[in-house]
Amino acid sequence: MHDYKQHLSPTMLLIIYSLHIYLELEIGLMLVKALVFISLGCDLEPQFNEPYLATSLQDFWGRRWNPMVTAILRPAVYDPVQRIAEWKMRTDHARFLAVLATFLVSGAVHELIFFYITHEMPTGEVSWFFVLHGVCTAAEVAVKKRTFMRRWKMSPMVSRPLTVGFVVLTTGWLFFPPLIRSGMFEKLPNEVLLFIDFVKPKLFNFSS
Repeated sequence: MHDYKQHLSPTMLLIIYSLHIYLELEIGLMLVKALVFISLGCDLEPQFNEPYLATSLQDFWGRRWNPMVTAILRPAVYDPVQRIAEWKMRTDHARFLAVLATFLVSGAVHELIFFYITHEMPTGEVSWFFVLHGVCTAAEVAVKKRTFMRRWKMSPMVSRPLTVGFVVLTTGWLFFPPLIRSGMFEKLPNEVLLFIDFVKPKLFNFSS
């Protein structure tokens, strides 16, 4: 892809980068799950639940994209922030603040991860990606709780492409640029192969 990317359109590159990240995360986390199961005998939760079928941002982030992290952030960030905020404001406002705080924490964690893997100072783009998705997700939840929205439900044939399209476009706008500038898309396949070579002997040793 590196040799031919100058011949590809920005839209095609965005689609390829998105599939690239998703598949490498899926494979890498699957190997980690297998290693944990073989070595410790415990099964980790699935890391992805068909995120390309998400019908809303709430569905994407809450149920389909890395549910293990969602299960950690809910009791660690969302629930405490909502409980504290409810002392001073209405429940719907407290819920909005809790959602935004959860995405802010996730953004800060991703900034640290990007700094570790790219060795470049954070630009804030990744944090803004999560702020944007936090605001949009909280607004979506608030709108869906309105009486008129409870009676009207958008068809999945419409909501799925809208949701996935929004995620992909904002990912290309704010999430991918630090990785592209650092050349991580060229380095990542080699890193994954090295990780597989590192894990393979351990898997065979544990299973034998």
